[in-house]
Amino acid sequence: MDSLRFSAHVSTPAADFPVTRRAVLAPNQVGFRVSAQSEAAAEPDLSVTVNGLKMPNPFVIGSGPPGTNYTVMKRAFNEGWGAVIAKTVSLDSSKVVNVTPRYARLRAGANGSPKGQIIGWQNIELISDRPLETMLKEFKQLKEEYPDRILIASIMEEYNKAAWEELIDRVEQTGIDAFEINFSCPHGMPERKMGAAVGQDCVLLEEVCGWINAKATVPVWAKMTPNVTDITQPARVSLQTGCEGVAAINTIMSVMGINLDTLRPEPCVEGYSTPGGYSAKAVHPIALAKVMSIAQMMKKEFADKDLSLSAIGGVETGNDAAEFILLGANTVQVCTGVMMHGYGLVKTLCSELQEFMKKHNFSSIEDFRGASLDYFTTHMDLVARQQEAIRERKATKKGLQSDRDWTGDGFVKESESMVSN
Repeated sequence: MDSLRFSAHVSTPAADFPVTRRAVLAPNQVGFRVSAQSEAAAEPDLSVTVNGLKMPNPFVIGSGPPGTNYTVMKRAFNEGWGAVIAKTVSLDSSKVVNVTPRYARLRAGANGSPKGQIIGWQNIELISDRPLETMLKEFKQLKEEYPDRILIASIMEEYNKAAWEELIDRVEQTGIDAFEINFSCPHGMPERKMGAAVGQDCVLLEEVCGWINAKATVPVWAKMTPNVTDITQPARVSLQTGCEGVAAINTIMSVMGINLDTLRPEPCVEGYSTPGGYSAKAVHPIALAKVMSIAQMMKKEFADKDLSLSAIGGVETGNDAAEFILLGANTVQVCTGVMMHGYGLVKTLCSELQEFMKKHNFSSIEDFRGASLDYFTTHMDLVARQQEAIRERKATKKGLQSDRDWTGDGFVKESESMVSN
């Protein structure tokens, strides 16, 4: 991952932004610093280049309700999001039937309380139920109106090579800039080998990734499910079979809670419910751990490749995003945060991330991307490090060895120095 580099700190004509697949930066093409005087006057540069795709900032609308249709995706571009990933589409939307209510919330305090800060969010919503033709028309319209902005299509299909190839071909014709492959939706249609049913089976994943990468001509990101024992295994398979990047994590399989008045689970549909995907602030620490594991694997095994990592999970502040970038993420996706706080959240995210960068004198995202990754190790190594540190501290301490060494000059000070040995 050390080979991943972003653009230099220079302005780029808007028309130059879209880049086709594999027309990427050379491993040694890095950003450069301007003079110290100019740096002091300039705001930190949030622009990034990922797999050849140039974005004004690393903040990406995550696939889901915030990318449901043309209107909301256009709003996201107008508000300033670095890129938009549309809601997942498939060939036959008639098979997608959603229910209502489809969301449940976990608030700080008593479970089920109507008050308190929302810390967890569950949804049982499926992929897009709008006709593919409608979504394709809207993708094309968005790219015509925003040729300098990055539009990523999220796609998911059944275990059928011809279906995947048809879907990729039809979506690419709209001019989208990249694909995110939904190998990770935790609920709905597993019997059709869709979503997490593929992402949890590395043999199946390898085969499907092979189909996709043989057909696609734009960058492909594989979206990982956290509902596995070792997330690095499917991430590795995806990259080995040609994906330019991975995105992690999708939502976590969960049961939000039980209504203690009705004794029914939430969200409640005609008295019944089903496990769904858990997101929002409460999943952020879990997402950090998964992203850290993937980043370590990528740095060790794919450092000579121009591959990318898009982090997802509980991002509501610029500091949340900074944590992911410090672990090695190139971009940071936000979905539930937009649902709770609106599309204008991107302005706050950018401002807070720049404040973090100013605090540490970082002029670009690349200045600190992955800076914290090397500070993770094993428990046994922590034990060894601490024991060595204790030995070093003892060796350098100066104090009396016992009360026989007292001089009477500063009784309390001399006694404390003795205790510290």
